[in-house]
Amino acid sequence: MTAYQALQTALQALRLNPLRSFLTILGIVIGVASIVTVFAIGKGAQLRLEEQMRSIGSNVLMITPGAVQQGSIRLKAGTKLTMTEGDVQAIIDQIPEIQTAAGSVAGTAQVIHESKNWNTTINGTTTAHFMVRDWQLSSGRYFMASEEASAGKVVILGSAVARELFAPDDDPIGAQVRIMQVPLEVIGVLDRKGPAQDDVAFVPMTTAKLRFLGSASGISRDAVAYIVAKVASDAQMAGASNEIEGLLRQRHRISAGQAGDFKVQDPAAAIEAQQGAIRTVALLLFAIASVSLLVGGISIMNVMIVSVTERTREIGIRRALGGRMRDIRMQFLCEALVLCLLGGAVGVVGGITLSMTVARMAGWITAIDIKAISLAVGFSAVTGVIFGFYPAHMASKLNPIEALKVE
Repeated sequence: MTAYQALQTALQALRLNPLRSFLTILGIVIGVASIVTVFAIGKGAQLRLEEQMRSIGSNVLMITPGAVQQGSIRLKAGTKLTMTEGDVQAIIDQIPEIQTAAGSVAGTAQVIHESKNWNTTINGTTTAHFMVRDWQLSSGRYFMASEEASAGKVVILGSAVARELFAPDDDPIGAQVRIMQVPLEVIGVLDRKGPAQDDVAFVPMTTAKLRFLGSASGISRDAVAYIVAKVASDAQMAGASNEIEGLLRQRHRISAGQAGDFKVQDPAAAIEAQQGAIRTVALLLFAIASVSLLVGGISIMNVMIVSVTERTREIGIRRALGGRMRDIRMQFLCEALVLCLLGGAVGVVGGITLSMTVARMAGWITAIDIKAISLAVGFSAVTGVIFGFYPAHMASKLNPIEALKVE
């Protein structure tokens, strides 16, 4: 018996019991679909974190306001702006490991261009902010020193804002937009960095404080909402963080043992920790999905043993007509393999469908990984070989004379 003939015989046997065949492969279907879905969601989460890493920039420290005390009441972190532009300059001047730093203030407002409008984040900052985060422009230029000093009416748009306000063929550079009734000239458009980073409009710090955010939020002339600082190298991150903390505690007159009114964070380290957690969860879910494959394999072995018992006379006739032991073994092994591969194919389709459904309903990013599909199908094939071998071997060992006696 050739492999092709064994495959034809296996398919014919499975068609005779379609319901039993379907119930047999159900465990394989669930296992493979689970593996494909877990990998798709895990890959999507990894892509999102990598996108966040790129948007943050390399070797960046972020200093944000901490919790502050008002009388006997301790307010939550970020309630009060405790840092100033003077802190930014002190970090640049007094910490050698820092290449540059920038403070920012932020709020939300409607950006209007002709008949189109878009609600977005308005970020008041300096050109150094783009240098810290390694953000490049797709067109235009950054702020000039004179514009930062004189509250110039200029704006740099994130790619998402530019896309919402301008037609694809229009050049935003030189166009005029309005924010809170203040006309601003578009001088630059940023490269795409990711959904969260593209939906923002940048104006000079002085412009934000004098014309927008100061009047709306009570931001003082010198206050900043947060500071980003670029460290020269990875090896200097920990030392720079400690030096910034010591410097700001001294400037803010915070005594030893007293909680600071700011936090120095390494966003990249936090994202890497998230990646580790995602990998751990994905591994756990993969292990759970593998149990489904194991259960499916055991189910296939049980059904194949029953099938051998039911078809004992058929085996005897095949042996009597010249069938060799290896032919019988190949026949039943092919049946188990076809069951598992069929279950794997259905599971792949189910896993892709489930991944797309999760992405659409939950708003998560999912990415179908060819390696995951290959791994899942490979596992199902191995499961068929392992759990189908014993019934196939048992069938090949039947005595043809005794088998022919079975009614």
